[in-house]
Amino acid sequence: MKFQGKVLNWNDEKGFGFVEPNGGGKRAFVHIKAFKPRSRRPVNGEVILYELIQDNNNRYKAENIQFARDARDLKKRSHAKKGSHLGEVFIALFCAVLLTSTYFGKLPLIITSIYIVMSLIAFATYAIDKSAAQKNHWRIQESTLHLLSLIGGWPGAFFAQKKLRHKSIKKEFKRVYWVTIILNLSGLFWIHTEKGRNVINNVIYPLFNG
Repeated sequence: MKFQGKVLNWNDEKGFGFVEPNGGGKRAFVHIKAFKPRSRRPVNGEVILYELIQDNNNRYKAENIQFARDARDLKKRSHAKKGSHLGEVFIALFCAVLLTSTYFGKLPLIITSIYIVMSLIAFATYAIDKSAAQKNHWRIQESTLHLLSLIGGWPGAFFAQKKLRHKSIKKEFKRVYWVTIILNLSGLFWIHTEKGRNVINNVIYPLFNG
């Protein structure tokens, strides 16, 4: 069973101290060697996760210790990695449907081209914003990133989030991002209807043909 508590009376020179469990309970001895993995040294007041062990002298000590912050970050990365695999499968299926629909003439080639171009633009825009964030320069507005996703750049935005690790764990941004995907796919579905095809043939094509 894992407990959570704060490090107290830490002696960094000797590498030991104590932990006081949150909500009350047995104070336990903490040794630097009990941290797994031993990524850094604790400080007084830091929150840790640990297992409580009682030795032969009826003294309590903490074992298999993790920093609570590191455990939360690891959990977030695990969820993000799982989500990215599902996203990759989703995009692969989308591309297969898109290319099949284009091949059989149900979807104009210009629509497929728009997805490719907008995805490249979206990826590049994410890269520019990532660089600006690292250099503390002027940032690209999130509404711009969402607009690129809405008009077909969402596959490129997905890979930018994954490869560049940019906007990938910001929950509010991700929620809006998935809304743009739903709206975009709704529009793509509409294009496949008779009314949508009429708009493409009578409005969109004439624009590109002059």
